[in-house]
Amino acid sequence: MTTRPPDALATATPPADGQPPEQAGLKAGLKNRHLSMIAIGGVIGAGLFVGSASGIAAAGPGILLSYALVAALVVLVMRMLGEMAAANPTSGSFSAYADRALGRWAGFSIGWLYWFFWVVVLAVEATAGAVILEGWVPAVPQWAWALIVMVVLTATNLVSVGSFGEFEFWFAGIKVVAIAGFIVLGGLAIFGVLPGSDNAATGFGNLTEHGGFLPNGPGAILTGILLVVFSFMGSEIVTLAAAESPDARRQVAKATRSVIWRVGVFYVGSILVVVSLLPWNDPAIEKKGSYVAALDSIGIPHAGEIMNFIVLTAVLSCLNSGLYTASRMAFSLGQRGDAPRSFVRTNAGGVPQPAILASVAFGFVAVGFNYLWPDTVFQFLLNSSGAVALFVWLVIAFSQLRMRGIILREDPEKLIVRMWLFPYLTWATIAMISFVLVYMLTDDKEGGGRSQVLLSLLVAALVIAVSLVRERTRPKSTEDVAAPK
Repeated sequence: MTTRPPDALATATPPADGQPPEQAGLKAGLKNRHLSMIAIGGVIGAGLFVGSASGIAAAGPGILLSYALVAALVVLVMRMLGEMAAANPTSGSFSAYADRALGRWAGFSIGWLYWFFWVVVLAVEATAGAVILEGWVPAVPQWAWALIVMVVLTATNLVSVGSFGEFEFWFAGIKVVAIAGFIVLGGLAIFGVLPGSDNAATGFGNLTEHGGFLPNGPGAILTGILLVVFSFMGSEIVTLAAAESPDARRQVAKATRSVIWRVGVFYVGSILVVVSLLPWNDPAIEKKGSYVAALDSIGIPHAGEIMNFIVLTAVLSCLNSGLYTASRMAFSLGQRGDAPRSFVRTNAGGVPQPAILASVAFGFVAVGFNYLWPDTVFQFLLNSSGAVALFVWLVIAFSQLRMRGIILREDPEKLIVRMWLFPYLTWATIAMISFVLVYMLTDDKEGGGRSQVLLSLLVAALVIAVSLVRERTRPKSTEDVAAPK
């Protein structure tokens, strides 16, 4: 197996001034404020709002440790990715780095798996948004709302990268303001200084007074990790988007350095407010959802409607980002000869129109599967993409192990972001991710961790097999002959 020679990714290498490359027609249309908000809000998915209740029920207040451990894992992975992306901003991000560091098979495989993950997410989020919208306007059927949402966001992505950035700026802004407001109001209520609050000031007593901090035992922390880990997926999007900004290297470095407070405040901070305001076993948490129950407990009127609006915003944000991310990964694969060359073509707005349309087409097909065969075909799609997030993180870690040496050898001045305690923390991160994957195999309930890992491994094996066959049958080029053994 060979790795790429130094010039194999030349189209993705920025000039020395940190400006983004000319990538076959992509335009640097994302402003700094777009990148800043994508970096802040990109890690906040709908899963935080709708999925935290099950984690609290499983682990009690100990869910805070589950969130903290996953947050630490995300920080480490983003630091590794930030090191590579700041040195070489590219729309292919970790797929392009895996191509260079581990071999063409790795870049091909993780790129297509990541594309597959996001086009399945498109179907999930379109359906979730349609459910909320149908509740508001029942005269329009759910399938029509899903269609409308997909068409509108496809149109915004097709116009220009700037229109994507503008929509994402406002979507992410609403999420950020909502969570910040929730933390402030909840914090005041916890200490009894929120005027008109219906919740008696308890301080942090609810963390220990209802069966202890770990009412279901220490093992529940690991169960909680399985329930919350996938709500963190999306933090890496900023490294793809940065390639279409006028100051890519600085934006990547900035996003990487701010990831600690982002996941700490928005995830751990908001969950701390929930389990401090309410006993972990309060039936309202599972019945209404953790954030709605917390808002109800302090007397915020129309809490359910407010949260539905925020969740819808998070869903639309995820859809918008998912379509952007899938199309840019398809573009990068096409650029490297690992996808149809048509994916590299851009329209007058500088966006890869064929890559966007191909991604949304699969998304539409997946939406159809969700309506026609939700418990069979669509469930298979969900499970077979379920562990891809962890595969991506593993590939990032293994790539960084080799890319550090490549960067130091070729362009040491580009190493402006460094992974802490290299290589020890990198190996520790690999061990943590591997442990989570192995622990998922113990979750044997229907649609649980075991089926997700096994089916995701099956799909990954098929994709890797295709990549190896393609590499063996590919005519030898000058590039391949020049590659170091």
